Amino acid sequence: MGAGALFVDERDRVLLVEPTYKPHWELPGGVVEADESPYRGAVREIREELGLSLPLGRLLVVDWVPAGRYPNDGVMVVYDGGLLDADQVASITLPAEELRSWAWCDTEAAGRLLPGVLARRVAMARRAKIEGVAVYLEDGYAVG
Repeated sequence: MGAGALFVDERDRVLLVEPTYKPHWELPGGVVEADESPYRGAVREIREELGLSLPLGRLLVVDWVPAGRYPNDGVMVVYDGGLLDADQVASITLPAEELRSWAWCDTEAAGRLLPGVLARRVAMARRAKIEGVAVYLEDGYAVG
């Protein structure tokens, strides 16, 4: 299982990170450890990846991912990270061995940097945030 957060800026762009160990960008977050809740895993991963110790908001997305593509993930959970202010943005620090860079991305840029399933998940997380709902996805597609 993986868990992450959707952070936005004042221009409603999404924060994406560029891992050193994958060929594509991601939302900040990572694998939930054994006996760790998805929420606590996301909070821990945000602290480890961005150097930010923040409470996260409500659940936005639960996305079931078919076996084989992401062997250790299976279910991906996205929480609302909220709006990052200038001080929080200035304090972002990346672990060089894990993340190459980060960027604020509008919908078009996110679509270029993310593979299909992640682009769909991010788009649905943005929509869920705006609509005040949580959504269930399978491979990035809404179900039900």
